[in-house]
Amino acid sequence: MKVFIDQDRCVGAGQCVLSAPEVFDQREEDGIVVLLAETPSEGLADDVRQAATLCPAQAIWLEEQATE
Repeated sequence: MKVFIDQDRCVGAGQCVLSAPEVFDQREEDGIVVLLAETPSEGLADDVRQAATLCPAQAIWLEEQATE
């Protein structure tokens, strides 16, 4: 899985950080999303999917990668 964010769309709701704090953080000054792990481990996949689903601004999207 590869994670993409659009900081211009982010509204700083923080749902991504609550869902997957190992992958997402927020800037101190304005709460905009910061991506900590572009390719998170498989163990975090469900949390990252939840974060993308919960994002009110749809500022997170995922590219699922085929497993071998």
